[in-house]
Amino acid sequence: MSRVEPESVTTIGIVGCGVIGGGWALHFLAQGLHVLACDPHPRAAERFAAMAEAAWPQLVRLGLKPGASLDNIQFLGRVEEVASRSDVIQESTPESLESKVAMLARIDAAASPDIPILSSTSGLRMTDMQVGCRHPDRTAVGHPWNPPYLIPLVEVVGGELSDPAVVEWAARFYAAFGKKVVKMDREVPGFIATRLQEALWREMLHMIDAGEATPEQIDDAVRFGPGLRWAILGPSMVYHLAGGEGGMAYVLEQFGPSLKWPWTRLEAPELTERLSRLLVEGCDRMAAGRSLAEMTADRDHYLVELLALLSRDRAGKEPS
Repeated sequence: MSRVEPESVTTIGIVGCGVIGGGWALHFLAQGLHVLACDPHPRAAERFAAMAEAAWPQLVRLGLKPGASLDNIQFLGRVEEVASRSDVIQESTPESLESKVAMLARIDAAASPDIPILSSTSGLRMTDMQVGCRHPDRTAVGHPWNPPYLIPLVEVVGGELSDPAVVEWAARFYAAFGKKVVKMDREVPGFIATRLQEALWREMLHMIDAGEATPEQIDDAVRFGPGLRWAILGPSMVYHLAGGEGGMAYVLEQFGPSLKWPWTRLEAPELTERLSRLLVEGCDRMAAGRSLAEMTADRDHYLVELLALLSRDRAGKEPS
Protein backbone atom coordinates (compact mmCIF):
# COMPACT_ATOMS: atom_id res chain seq x y z
CA MET A 1 0.00 0.00 0.00
CA SER A 2 1.40 3.42 -0.96
CA ARG A 3 0.85 6.57 1.08
CA VAL A 4 -2.32 8.40 0.10
CA GLU A 5 -2.53 12.17 0.00
CA PRO A 6 -3.53 13.56 3.41
CA GLU A 7 -6.80 14.96 2.09
CA SER A 8 -7.69 11.61 0.49
CA VAL A 9 -7.60 9.46 3.63
CA THR A 10 -10.73 7.34 3.97
CA THR A 11 -9.82 4.91 6.74
CA ILE A 12 -7.97 5.64 9.98
CA GLY A 13 -6.80 3.05 12.48
CA ILE A 14 -7.23 3.86 16.18
CA VAL A 15 -5.00 1.77 18.43
CA GLY A 16 -6.18 2.30 22.00
CA CYS A 17 -9.80 3.42 22.24
CA GLY A 18 -10.07 4.85 25.74
CA VAL A 19 -10.77 8.49 26.56
CA ILE A 20 -8.31 9.93 24.02
CA GLY A 21 -8.51 7.21 21.37
CA GLY A 22 -12.29 7.10 21.65
CA GLY A 23 -12.38 10.87 21.34
CA TRP A 24 -10.25 10.68 18.22
CA ALA A 25 -12.58 8.02 16.80
CA LEU A 26 -15.61 10.28 17.35
CA HIS A 27 -13.83 13.20 15.71
CA PHE A 28 -12.91 11.24 12.60
CA LEU A 29 -16.34 9.63 12.37
CA ALA A 30 -17.87 13.11 12.43
CA GLN A 31 -15.46 14.04 9.64
CA GLY A 32 -16.88 11.25 7.48
CA LEU A 33 -14.01 8.77 7.80
CA HIS A 34 -14.15 5.05 8.45
CA VAL A 35 -12.52 3.97 11.71
CA LEU A 36 -10.86 0.65 12.50
CA ALA A 37 -10.34 0.40 16.26
CA CYS A 38 -8.49 -1.95 18.57
CA ASP A 39 -8.36 -1.93 22.35
CA PRO A 40 -7.54 -4.80 24.75
CA HIS A 41 -10.31 -3.91 27.20
CA PRO A 42 -13.02 -6.62 27.03
CA ARG A 43 -15.75 -3.96 26.97
CA ALA A 44 -14.01 -1.50 24.65
CA ALA A 45 -16.84 -1.36 22.12
CA GLU A 46 -19.42 -0.95 24.88
CA ARG A 47 -17.42 1.85 26.51
CA PHE A 48 -17.09 3.62 23.18
CA ALA A 49 -20.83 3.32 22.55
CA ALA A 50 -21.52 5.05 25.86
CA MET A 51 -19.07 7.83 25.01
CA ALA A 52 -20.65 8.23 21.59
CA GLU A 53 -24.17 8.41 22.99
CA ALA A 54 -23.15 11.35 25.17
CA ALA A 55 -20.97 13.17 22.66
CA TRP A 56 -22.57 12.65 19.25
CA PRO A 57 -25.41 15.18 19.77
CA GLN A 58 -22.78 17.89 20.31
CA LEU A 59 -21.03 16.88 17.11
CA VAL A 60 -24.35 17.05 15.29
CA ARG A 61 -24.77 20.60 16.61
CA LEU A 62 -21.33 21.53 15.30
CA GLY A 63 -22.13 20.05 11.92
CA LEU A 64 -21.26 16.65 10.47
CA LYS A 65 -19.32 16.15 7.26
CA PRO A 66 -20.88 14.14 4.39
CA GLY A 67 -20.90 10.42 5.14
CA ALA A 68 -20.50 10.90 8.90
CA SER A 69 -22.02 8.03 10.84
CA LEU A 70 -21.44 6.12 14.06
CA ASP A 71 -21.91 2.98 11.98
CA ASN A 72 -18.54 3.61 10.32
CA ILE A 73 -16.50 2.20 13.19
CA GLN A 74 -15.38 -1.41 13.39
CA PHE A 75 -13.60 -2.98 16.36
CA LEU A 76 -10.98 -5.53 15.39
CA GLY A 77 -9.33 -8.10 17.62
CA ARG A 78 -5.68 -7.49 16.76
CA VAL A 79 -3.47 -4.45 16.33
CA GLU A 80 -1.98 -6.05 13.22
CA GLU A 81 -5.40 -6.09 11.51
CA VAL A 82 -5.85 -2.40 12.13
CA ALA A 83 -2.33 -1.53 11.01
CA SER A 84 -2.55 -3.49 7.77
CA ARG A 85 -5.91 -2.06 6.68
CA SER A 86 -5.60 1.67 7.47
CA ASP A 87 -4.42 4.71 5.52
CA VAL A 88 -2.97 6.18 8.73
CA ILE A 89 -2.75 4.98 12.34
CA GLN A 90 -3.40 7.10 15.44
CA GLU A 91 -1.84 5.37 18.46
CA SER A 92 -3.50 6.34 21.77
CA THR A 93 -2.30 3.76 24.29
CA PRO A 94 -1.39 4.51 27.95
CA GLU A 95 1.38 7.04 28.63
CA SER A 96 4.28 4.69 29.38
CA LEU A 97 7.51 4.96 27.39
CA GLU A 98 8.19 1.23 27.55
CA SER A 99 4.71 0.30 26.33
CA LYS A 100 4.71 3.03 23.68
CA VAL A 101 8.01 1.76 22.29
CA ALA A 102 6.63 -1.78 22.14
CA MET A 103 3.31 -0.75 20.61
CA LEU A 104 4.81 1.49 17.94
CA ALA A 105 7.23 -1.30 17.01
CA ARG A 106 4.32 -3.71 16.75
CA ILE A 107 2.32 -1.34 14.54
CA ASP A 108 5.40 -0.61 12.45
CA ALA A 109 6.00 -4.29 11.81
CA ALA A 110 2.45 -4.82 10.55
CA ALA A 111 1.81 -1.67 8.51
CA SER A 112 3.10 -0.98 5.02
CA PRO A 113 6.28 1.18 5.25
CA ASP A 114 4.46 4.11 3.62
CA ILE A 115 1.66 4.31 6.20
CA PRO A 116 2.11 7.19 8.69
CA ILE A 117 2.05 6.22 12.36
CA LEU A 118 0.99 9.07 14.66
CA SER A 119 1.06 9.05 18.45
CA SER A 120 -1.27 10.88 20.83
CA THR A 121 1.36 11.06 23.57
CA SER A 122 0.85 14.00 25.91
CA GLY A 123 4.48 14.43 26.90
CA LEU A 124 6.87 11.78 25.56
CA ARG A 125 9.34 12.50 22.77
CA MET A 126 8.93 10.66 19.50
CA THR A 127 12.71 10.32 19.44
CA ASP A 128 12.44 8.08 22.50
CA MET A 129 9.37 6.18 21.29
CA GLN A 130 10.49 5.35 17.75
CA VAL A 131 13.60 3.40 18.76
CA GLY A 132 12.01 -0.02 18.20
CA CYS A 133 10.64 0.76 14.74
CA ARG A 134 12.21 -0.60 11.55
CA HIS A 135 10.74 2.41 9.72
CA PRO A 136 10.95 5.24 12.28
CA ASP A 137 10.93 7.80 9.47
CA ARG A 138 7.13 7.47 9.14
CA THR A 139 6.39 8.22 12.81
CA ALA A 140 5.32 11.56 14.30
CA VAL A 141 3.42 12.95 17.28
CA GLY A 142 -0.11 14.26 16.88
CA HIS A 143 -0.90 15.49 20.39
CA PRO A 144 -4.59 16.39 20.84
CA TRP A 145 -6.33 18.22 23.64
CA ASN A 146 -9.16 16.52 25.45
CA PRO A 147 -11.80 15.97 24.26
CA PRO A 148 -10.34 15.51 20.77
CA TYR A 149 -13.79 15.62 19.18
CA LEU A 150 -14.38 19.19 20.40
CA ILE A 151 -11.04 20.91 21.10
CA PRO A 152 -9.46 21.81 17.73
CA LEU A 153 -5.80 21.92 18.78
CA VAL A 154 -3.34 19.25 17.73
CA GLU A 155 0.42 19.72 18.14
CA VAL A 156 2.52 17.96 15.50
CA VAL A 157 6.23 17.20 15.77
CA GLY A 158 8.62 14.52 14.62
CA GLY A 159 11.50 12.74 16.29
CA GLU A 160 15.14 12.70 15.32
CA LEU A 161 14.55 9.87 12.84
CA SER A 162 11.22 11.17 11.49
CA ASP A 163 11.06 12.22 7.87
CA PRO A 164 10.11 15.95 7.70
CA ALA A 165 7.83 15.03 4.80
CA VAL A 166 5.84 12.75 7.12
CA VAL A 167 5.54 15.52 9.71
CA GLU A 168 4.23 17.80 6.98
CA TRP A 169 1.88 15.03 5.82
CA ALA A 170 0.50 14.71 9.36
CA ALA A 171 -0.05 18.46 9.63
CA ARG A 172 -1.92 18.51 6.32
CA PHE A 173 -3.97 15.47 7.32
CA TYR A 174 -5.16 16.93 10.61
CA ALA A 175 -5.91 20.30 8.99
CA ALA A 176 -7.90 18.61 6.22
CA PHE A 177 -10.06 16.89 8.79
CA GLY A 178 -11.04 19.73 11.05
CA LYS A 179 -8.08 20.38 13.35
CA LYS A 180 -6.15 23.54 14.20
CA VAL A 181 -2.57 22.40 13.72
CA VAL A 182 0.47 23.78 15.49
CA LYS A 183 3.46 22.22 13.72
CA MET A 184 6.40 22.48 16.08
CA ASP A 185 9.92 23.19 14.89
CA ARG A 186 11.56 20.95 17.49
CA GLU A 187 10.74 18.49 20.26
CA VAL A 188 10.17 19.70 23.79
CA PRO A 189 8.72 17.55 26.59
CA GLY A 190 5.07 18.43 27.11
CA PHE A 191 4.92 20.29 23.77
CA ILE A 192 3.62 23.88 23.88
CA ALA A 193 0.13 24.09 25.36
CA THR A 194 0.71 21.59 28.15
CA ARG A 195 3.88 23.34 29.30
CA LEU A 196 2.03 26.64 29.49
CA GLN A 197 -0.84 25.02 31.36
CA GLU A 198 1.60 23.38 33.77
CA ALA A 199 3.20 26.76 34.56
CA LEU A 200 -0.21 28.11 35.61
CA TRP A 201 -0.93 24.90 37.51
CA ARG A 202 2.30 25.15 39.52
CA GLU A 203 1.67 28.78 40.45
CA MET A 204 -1.90 27.90 41.42
CA LEU A 205 -0.70 25.17 43.77
CA HIS A 206 1.83 27.56 45.33
CA MET A 207 -0.89 30.14 46.02
CA ILE A 208 -3.27 27.59 47.53
CA ASP A 209 -0.52 26.07 49.67
CA ALA A 210 0.53 29.51 50.97
CA GLY A 211 -3.04 30.51 51.79
CA GLU A 212 -2.91 33.30 49.22
CA ALA A 213 -5.96 32.17 47.24
CA THR A 214 -8.59 29.44 47.20
CA PRO A 215 -9.33 27.20 44.21
CA GLU A 216 -12.63 29.02 43.78
CA GLN A 217 -10.93 32.43 43.69
CA ILE A 218 -8.35 31.21 41.21
CA ASP A 219 -10.91 29.64 38.89
CA ASP A 220 -13.07 32.76 38.86
CA ALA A 221 -10.02 34.98 38.33
CA VAL A 222 -9.02 32.98 35.26
CA ARG A 223 -12.50 32.35 33.81
CA PHE A 224 -13.68 35.95 34.02
CA GLY A 225 -10.30 37.61 33.43
CA PRO A 226 -7.52 36.35 31.16
CA GLY A 227 -9.43 33.22 30.15
CA LEU A 228 -11.93 35.29 28.18
CA ARG A 229 -9.20 37.06 26.27
CA TRP A 230 -7.18 33.89 25.68
CA ALA A 231 -10.12 32.37 23.82
CA ILE A 232 -9.77 35.19 21.29
CA LEU A 233 -6.15 36.31 21.44
CA GLY A 234 -3.14 34.33 22.59
CA PRO A 235 -0.92 35.79 25.33
CA SER A 236 1.44 37.40 22.82
CA MET A 237 -1.29 39.38 21.10
CA VAL A 238 -2.98 40.28 24.39
CA TYR A 239 0.20 42.15 25.35
CA HIS A 240 0.61 43.51 21.83
CA LEU A 241 -2.79 45.20 21.97
CA ALA A 242 -2.13 46.38 25.52
CA GLY A 243 0.82 48.36 24.16
CA GLY A 244 -1.44 50.56 22.03
CA GLU A 245 0.16 51.96 18.91
CA GLY A 246 3.57 50.93 20.23
CA GLY A 247 2.50 47.29 20.42
CA MET A 248 4.75 44.64 21.90
CA ALA A 249 7.85 46.84 21.68
CA TYR A 250 6.25 49.38 24.04
CA VAL A 251 5.14 46.66 26.46
CA LEU A 252 8.66 45.25 26.64
CA GLU A 253 10.14 48.68 27.20
CA GLN A 254 7.67 49.63 29.93
CA PHE A 255 7.08 46.33 31.71
CA GLY A 256 10.17 44.27 30.92
CA PRO A 257 11.78 45.07 34.30
CA SER A 258 8.74 43.62 36.11
CA LEU A 259 9.84 40.15 34.95
CA LYS A 260 12.29 40.27 37.84
CA TRP A 261 9.63 41.09 40.42
CA PRO A 262 8.84 38.08 42.63
CA TRP A 263 5.25 37.75 41.44
CA THR A 264 5.57 34.08 40.56
CA ARG A 265 7.69 31.15 41.73
CA LEU A 266 8.99 30.69 38.19
CA GLU A 267 12.34 32.22 37.34
CA ALA A 268 12.05 34.63 34.40
CA PRO A 269 14.44 34.48 31.43
CA GLU A 270 16.67 37.42 30.62
CA LEU A 271 14.84 39.84 28.35
CA THR A 272 17.62 39.98 25.77
CA GLU A 273 17.56 41.97 22.55
CA ARG A 274 17.09 38.71 20.64
CA LEU A 275 14.10 37.63 22.78
CA SER A 276 12.51 41.07 22.44
CA ARG A 277 12.99 40.98 18.67
CA LEU A 278 11.39 37.52 18.41
CA LEU A 279 8.34 38.72 20.36
CA VAL A 280 7.89 41.89 18.34
CA GLU A 281 8.34 40.15 14.99
CA GLY A 282 5.94 37.37 15.98
CA CYS A 283 3.23 39.86 16.93
CA ASP A 284 3.74 41.75 13.68
CA ARG A 285 3.26 38.53 11.73
CA MET A 286 0.04 37.72 13.60
CA ALA A 287 -1.27 41.27 13.13
CA ALA A 288 -0.81 40.73 9.38
CA GLY A 289 -1.17 44.40 8.58
CA ARG A 290 -4.34 44.94 10.60
CA SER A 291 -4.61 48.22 12.44
CA LEU A 292 -4.94 48.54 16.21
CA ALA A 293 -8.54 49.67 15.72
CA GLU A 294 -9.38 46.61 13.57
CA MET A 295 -7.84 44.17 16.04
CA THR A 296 -9.51 45.86 19.00
CA ALA A 297 -12.90 45.75 17.27
CA ASP A 298 -12.48 42.03 16.50
CA ARG A 299 -11.46 41.32 20.07
CA ASP A 300 -14.42 43.20 21.52
CA HIS A 301 -16.89 41.52 19.17
CA TYR A 302 -15.85 38.04 20.25
CA LEU A 303 -15.64 39.05 23.90
CA VAL A 304 -19.28 40.13 23.78
CA GLU A 305 -20.20 36.76 22.25
CA LEU A 306 -18.29 34.89 24.95
CA LEU A 307 -19.78 36.98 27.75
CA ALA A 308 -23.27 36.33 26.40
CA LEU A 309 -22.54 32.61 26.36
CA LEU A 310 -21.25 32.72 29.93
CA SER A 311 -24.27 34.71 31.00
CA ARG A 312 -26.65 32.13 29.54
CA ASP A 313 -24.67 29.35 31.23
CA ARG A 314 -24.82 31.06 34.64
CA ALA A 315 -28.53 31.83 34.26
CA GLY A 316 -29.26 28.20 33.59
CA LYS A 317 -27.57 27.18 36.84
CA GLU A 318 -29.23 29.73 39.09
CA PRO A 319 -32.09 28.42 41.26
CA SER A 320 -35.52 29.45 40.10
